Amino acid sequence: MDLVVAIVGRPNVGKSTLFNRLVGRKVALVDDTPGVTRDRREGTGHLGDLTFTIVDTAGLEEAGEESLEGRMRAQTEAAIGQADIVLFVIDGRVGMTPIDEHFGALLRRTNRPVVLVVNKAEGKAGFDGLMEAYGMGLGEPVAISAEHGEGFADLYAAIVDHFPDPTLAVEEVEAVATDTEEGEEEGLLSRPLKLAVVGRPNAGKSTLINRYLGEERLLTGPEAGITRDSITVPWEWKGRQVDFVDTAGLRRKARVEGKLERLSVGETLRSIRFAEVVLLTLDATIPFEKQDLQIADLVVREGRAIVIALNKWDLVEDRNAALKAAREQVDRLLPQIRGVDLVPVSGFTGEGLDRLMGAAFKAREVWSERISTGRLNRWLATVLEHHPPPAVSGRRIKMRYMTQAKSRPPHFVVFCSRPEALPDSYTRYLVNGIRETFELRGCPVRLSLRKGDNPFADKDGKKN
Repeated sequence: MDLVVAIVGRPNVGKSTLFNRLVGRKVALVDDTPGVTRDRREGTGHLGDLTFTIVDTAGLEEAGEESLEGRMRAQTEAAIGQADIVLFVIDGRVGMTPIDEHFGALLRRTNRPVVLVVNKAEGKAGFDGLMEAYGMGLGEPVAISAEHGEGFADLYAAIVDHFPDPTLAVEEVEAVATDTEEGEEEGLLSRPLKLAVVGRPNAGKSTLINRYLGEERLLTGPEAGITRDSITVPWEWKGRQVDFVDTAGLRRKARVEGKLERLSVGETLRSIRFAEVVLLTLDATIPFEKQDLQIADLVVREGRAIVIALNKWDLVEDRNAALKAAREQVDRLLPQIRGVDLVPVSGFTGEGLDRLMGAAFKAREVWSERISTGRLNRWLATVLEHHPPPAVSGRRIKMRYMTQAKSRPPHFVVFCSRPEALPDSYTRYLVNGIRETFELRGCPVRLSLRKGDNPFADKDGKKN
């Protein structure tokens, strides 16, 4: 198992820039605003021939336990407790501050190896800060510039002795398999479920994941928009592997204030694209808003399976009426995923969590479904017998053959005489019929029309 390296320090010393440099890509949000990182975020770091789990943490601040800053500090202290090596980062341009000294004293009492890293040490501006760092009592400081990639050979020398094996194997993270051809789905359902958790700010996404994990892994609180990064958390449910992704809350564009939230929304969209199933988390105490519908439509357009979690169910008084109203609203406002699983849950009490996770695994199975050509064409024949396509300009449209081209999500192709003339209403009728007949509820169903005869018929019109 990879060693865990935690990056800690007060806000705005360049921890996330160092994290991005070690991961090798821009994963953590980086901005000049102090306190950008609020949750612990993990990635696979590389330094020379070393491979390790790198943890980016919120800035260490002195604050009350109940404040947002206090909860951020508690997250950082938990990361230190789970780390094998701690990189304590200070700002070489600013030099030692009272907060640096306070938390340096705390780190001296830990039994973890601590490497003092002086960031922003390039040029003369960082020299004084480097000299001050020697008085910290944490050994020889390592001068680096995370932004410019300087000093990483010295950082390697400072941590390499703490690695039992400097040639750990690197396991590449695979992208989610989508639009798969026949036969490609084999084995995909045995892999960890890629599960993104999305929704409006303060819908209870992080509380929900923390309840599953049994620990305060993600920051939660009454402040809307606490989560700014997308955080991936491996987990196991009843012997089955799950990769959770908690995302920044999606807001309407008019309410996306400042560069940081625009970055977070972009991160959420990327998380949806890397998911197989998306849990759309709604606040059960607030009726459906336009933004909820837009998020659901975004998930469908990206071709992902979806399950709707009605969170904060413990706060609902008339549950039967609330569930009935929510079901009617979903079917009316989101016809493109008619029949989607709607699961009442409470991240606070734990109610409904097993049912929600079961629905997520079932949604992935439906999303990966492949229907035989024989079944499809028997269904199509029945449809054409009872409800044939309308005549356009006095000419009937002949629908000759149907097959499933891809799965994840299910994508069907119908061969017909005049695809460009078929009304959209009839295409929707076919899609709804496919969804109902073959129980493809809760996932997008795509249908393409192509001109031509049965591709398996010979030139005389007979099937081979």
